[in-house]
Amino acid sequence: MSRKPGAPEQIALPLGSAPHPSSAAAQALMAFLLRLRARGVADVSVLRALETVPRELFAPHRFADLALRDIALPIPCGQIMPEPLFVARAMEALAVAPDSRVLEIGAGSGYSTAILARLAREVVSVEYFEPLAIESAGRLAQLGIANARVLHGEALALAVDLGLFDRIIVHAIVDGLPAPLANALAEGGVIVLGRAGGGAGAHLARIADTPGEGLVETALQRCRLGALIGAAPRKAA
Repeated sequence: MSRKPGAPEQIALPLGSAPHPSSAAAQALMAFLLRLRARGVADVSVLRALETVPRELFAPHRFADLALRDIALPIPCGQIMPEPLFVARAMEALAVAPDSRVLEIGAGSGYSTAILARLAREVVSVEYFEPLAIESAGRLAQLGIANARVLHGEALALAVDLGLFDRIIVHAIVDGLPAPLANALAEGGVIVLGRAGGGAGAHLARIADTPGEGLVETALQRCRLGALIGAAPRKAA
């Protein structure tokens, strides 16, 4: 497959492998990871997931040469692919365990879905825009990721048969805690989502089901997430 001149070599790696250390791809990847470490990302499992998921595969072709930079990238349907630092910090806040079931609201390009699949036992992602759902599922299949699936549907119209989830992440700003999300959270679970924040600006928040205290919310870093889309599922024009 041809690639854009100057774009980083694609590095779709299985867990436990790495590109040849002398290759340009390996050097670009190492610099990418070092920048994340320098910005405070310390969770080894999160860094390893970021190392083994090729962000350039999820970026629009014309932006492939920017994939290893810490910037958000536009994707179809008026959505964005968040910068890697934001993804890493959201994953650290979520604290996914190897046996976790994870619900993701908003698959987007599928990049975060793939990261979650490296961390968790099972991932179910719900994407509002059908083209994004189809494309992200295709990218997961291309990487051979079998423990994640992408469903096209409304964010809060969750089927009962999906069961309970140990971790839930919502790539949008949410008011309160909608019943569908609260009902889908397993005992001792964690939800990471966006909050409007009033004058302080939008920020990421972590809601943890804490023994003896119930749901405890902690404000994290500022974010640029958009509002949760709540209309019926639809196709992009």
